[in-house]
Amino acid sequence: MRITEIEEKSTWEDFLLNIQEKTFLQSWNWGEFNKMMGNKIWRLGAYDGNKLVSVTLVVRVTARRGRFLLCPHGPAGKKEGLIAFLDELKKIAKKENCSFVRMGPIWQRNEENNSLFKKLGFKKAPIHAHPEASWKLDITPKEDELLMDMRKTTRYLIRQAQKNTDIEIFQSSKIEDVETFNKLYWEVVKTQHFVPFSLDYLKSEFSAFNSDKQISLFFGKYKGEVVASAFILFWSGIGFYHHAALLPEYHKTPVSYLLQWEAIKEAKKRGCSLYDFWGYVDPKSKHPWAGPTLFKMGFGGKPYFYIKTQDLPLSLKYWPTYIFEKLRKSKRGL
Repeated sequence: MRITEIEEKSTWEDFLLNIQEKTFLQSWNWGEFNKMMGNKIWRLGAYDGNKLVSVTLVVRVTARRGRFLLCPHGPAGKKEGLIAFLDELKKIAKKENCSFVRMGPIWQRNEENNSLFKKLGFKKAPIHAHPEASWKLDITPKEDELLMDMRKTTRYLIRQAQKNTDIEIFQSSKIEDVETFNKLYWEVVKTQHFVPFSLDYLKSEFSAFNSDKQISLFFGKYKGEVVASAFILFWSGIGFYHHAALLPEYHKTPVSYLLQWEAIKEAKKRGCSLYDFWGYVDPKSKHPWAGPTLFKMGFGGKPYFYIKTQDLPLSLKYWPTYIFEKLRKSKRGL
């Protein structure tokens, strides 16, 4: 199998269009976003003869805990591509002074896939870079069917919000409106105490996808005040609910339910067949995401469990990173 760097956007995107298991973290524009953030990237393709069978975006991550290569939700395509990519990834890692390779493809979490990574020398990472499970909804049915498949309470709150003249949902494709989202976002950070993305990060992500009209900012107003917002991405036939914020004092209003429903309808309008709510945990657990998971589940759908994030240690420098991340995960209660 031959490994080569892919330089044509159409080659990359056309291949992924025909792959079922994928997320926008393997998209061409996620690579562009990473370049905006100052990260070095490679777009690798595995060819069987002249046929492209697998791709993976590779990002060089430089952090206080060390330098490593990250394949976000990759590789995508045939599993044989993983084995073929390893030699190339080791060469890149050596040249870039990286101590390990981290990847978390959205392959089904089962013994077969776990064994494959173990045989190749990987070990389970102490912390995940991106969701290892997600809640997804098939949005090919008609709108009334989607509503009927929702939890009764969710459907009721959507209808109440639709009748409420104090509630308004609107969209924006203006970069300056990312700052409006960011203000709401920071109010949520103050109450929930999580590590936020920077404004530069949010603006860069928006810019990278907005160039192809693949993103929209949704806002929810209550009595004229913007109280809720979400980043919704539309890529390769899937709508993604990526970032969201709701002012804590408005949790009892149904504005966020109507915002989510409008986002789902927009995804349908754009020809998407799947809506990815981006992240799922056991709703009965004490995990910080348990509440948001219950909210997502109300819209219908089912969970998808991916293989746990995997690390391939390449030097002794990996182990201090492993210990640091293990401690950080414990501190955050994840």
